[in-house]
Amino acid sequence: MLLKNESPLLIGIAGGTASGKTTIAARIVDAFSDHNSVVIIKEDDYYKDQSHLPFEERLKTNYDHPFAFDHDLLLHDLQELKEGRGIRKPTYDYVHHTRSDITEEVPAADVIVLEGLFVLENKDIRNMLDIKVFVDTPADLRLIRRLVRDIQERGRSMESVLNQYTTTVRVMHEEFVEPSKKYADLIVPEGGENVVAIDLLETKISSILNRKALRTGG
Repeated sequence: MLLKNESPLLIGIAGGTASGKTTIAARIVDAFSDHNSVVIIKEDDYYKDQSHLPFEERLKTNYDHPFAFDHDLLLHDLQELKEGRGIRKPTYDYVHHTRSDITEEVPAADVIVLEGLFVLENKDIRNMLDIKVFVDTPADLRLIRRLVRDIQERGRSMESVLNQYTTTVRVMHEEFVEPSKKYADLIVPEGGENVVAIDLLETKISSILNRKALRTGG
């Protein structure tokens, strides 16, 4: 049940590629499944629409730079959710490297979990967050996970994944993602394997929700 007259709790989970952001976000949703009011927003769904570009040009885009994302639209949608209104969220087609024609309905919720590379790097997004989390996973483990994910789920070749990692992913991580760790309220080493850190995060979320429920008589 939504907490009346209370702004939703917005949690930002940042970290490098394949660090475990999605795993932690999913565990939060599982932990509060009985609360029936938790949604996940993925920054990746807000990659800019490139349908006006030939496929060959889309391949040249640096997808690991903040400019690749439509953060204006993301900020708009987050504000709508913070004000208790549902949204229709874009989705991204990783095979064709552009925004999909499919949108997803996201209802208003008490807890909004935002996960992505730049959710702490972007100042406007960062200022909206109630809890800021950085997932800190070693580079070699992240590369292995990315290889498996992109080959199995996104139809990429090993050569293309490794080329992208060495030319843009690693460089952009060091320039934009890693420095954003200083803004985190909680740093989670080893991603979704860190049970203690996830338990602490869940305890904090539960505490905030309980306080809100008391104020609203929920």
